[in-house]
Amino acid sequence: MGANGMASPCSWVVLSVGETDRPGQNRRMAQNFFDAPAAEPAVRDAESDRERFDRAVSPLRPGLHAHCYRMLGSVHDADDALQEALLRAWKGLDRFEGRSLLRTWLYTVATRACLDAAKARGRRALPIDLGPASIEPAAQAVPKTEIAWLTPYPDPADTAQRTEHIELAFVAALQLLSGNERAALLLVDVLGFPAADAATAMGATTTSMHSALARARRAVADRQVSPDRPAQPHPSTSDRALAQRFAAALATSDLQAFVDLLAPDVTWQMPPLAEWYAGSDAVAAFAHAVPMTLCPSWRTRIISANGQAAVAFYVGEHGDGPHQAWSLTVLDIADNAISSITSFLDPTLFPHFALPEAE
Repeated sequence: MGANGMASPCSWVVLSVGETDRPGQNRRMAQNFFDAPAAEPAVRDAESDRERFDRAVSPLRPGLHAHCYRMLGSVHDADDALQEALLRAWKGLDRFEGRSLLRTWLYTVATRACLDAAKARGRRALPIDLGPASIEPAAQAVPKTEIAWLTPYPDPADTAQRTEHIELAFVAALQLLSGNERAALLLVDVLGFPAADAATAMGATTTSMHSALARARRAVADRQVSPDRPAQPHPSTSDRALAQRFAAALATSDLQAFVDLLAPDVTWQMPPLAEWYAGSDAVAAFAHAVPMTLCPSWRTRIISANGQAAVAFYVGEHGDGPHQAWSLTVLDIADNAISSITSFLDPTLFPHFALPEAE
């Protein structure tokens, strides 16, 4: 069975505008603020209030979406949270008095929407967080659909919209924190908010925000990831080349070429499967027993996800036939070796990466 339960060829599964007491005046003043100067006067006159709002918000959307993803660990949840946040912002436009920057206000609204979503949906996880590594290759693993799994994040095609600090290991570490701890770390250490603004965004006191921030920093440091580490907005040429060699080794069942790419302490996890493997010997044994043996034919595309080199895998019954979307595999690479492999066995993710569902 495939990850989605369907049969598959594989047998494994800003500016101040002031304050007023006159009803409706805040909205008119806020709307004037939202009149981005780039638009011609005739265009502004023809636009509706909502169109002016959407135009002013548009440049901030990529960063807001990435913030929602970091908070919630799911590209699906980020879509929902951003939609909810912008709806709240539009409905609450009367309350935007211009005392803060538009960016600060929108991130405040988005953070609160994410905190509400986190309470309702719980934390996202990866297999490595749920139990010990598997000893033997699991050729008949069953998807754990009751678990809310972490998902990868698509890198924007527009280089100017690329967002830092979305590395998979960092986002996974964030999911081990409480909602307030996540918000504090992201607002202060990633987005650079002053402590008072971060506390306001969280609906908390400055003292409690500082306490949450200290706990979050300790927990993330224990996972050997840091928001202060220079983030790569896209994978390097050498990382993409290594990903190409990884994809080719699996597609051609070249076990030695595959092993040559691995760090000794490499891990491989495959949500929604709970089983995962640690060490180059165990990872190589799984690769030989399952994808190289049980899956007849592969086609691959080199992509990027979470600012890292990644591979989209399609599986088919034979080389000349159709190949269906199978997994998105994100690679952690250090010292020109693969230190972590995370394969998301979820074809519904492919449209988020502008990938076809079949090759």
